Amino acid sequence: MAVNEDRRAVRTKRNLKRALLALLKEKDLLDLTITEVAQFAGCNRVTFYSHYKDLQALLSAIVDDYLDGFVDSFRKGFQDRKSFAANDVGRHLPIFEFIYENQFIFSLILKGEVLPGSQNQFCESLVKVSGTELELKGKSEVEIPALNYFSTYGTLGFFLYWAMEDFKEPPEVMAEKLAYLQGKMFVEARVRS
Repeated sequence: MAVNEDRRAVRTKRNLKRALLALLKEKDLLDLTITEVAQFAGCNRVTFYSHYKDLQALLSAIVDDYLDGFVDSFRKGFQDRKSFAANDVGRHLPIFEFIYENQFIFSLILKGEVLPGSQNQFCESLVKVSGTELELKGKSEVEIPALNYFSTYGTLGFFLYWAMEDFKEPPEVMAEKLAYLQGKMFVEARVRS
């Protein structure tokens, strides 16, 4: 019986997440109520509260899910490689494709207006992977953690620009632009074993 309860809980959480995202396309978060979201998801307030404290907690769970997918896409750019050039477009393309496929939620994350701190979550997810799974092939005059933060938060600005432009450029073009910029900063990196 516990397995069925777990499936129900997973389904309910998924429905609540979908409901909130759908309603956020029509209204601001502050204008939404838990009752609206719960009804849209096909449940009631009691069920909502059995899973989330409030709408901010639900939105935070959504952001966590998408950032997990984003990190997976980031890893796709270097998986099965031992090293790569900083200006390798193919390394950047998976993250641009993932963001492009999920424009609405990444617009919220990147602009940081709906969920304070989401921009930092976005960057910290990249910093963590870069800091533990990648390393520069050559020496650097700047400490690697400082360089990692500089690059990551600069990349946030690049993604924010793309969101502010309503993602009008296709992922391939944006990946080329980022590869060009990063190619000017680093030469080559390698994947840690």
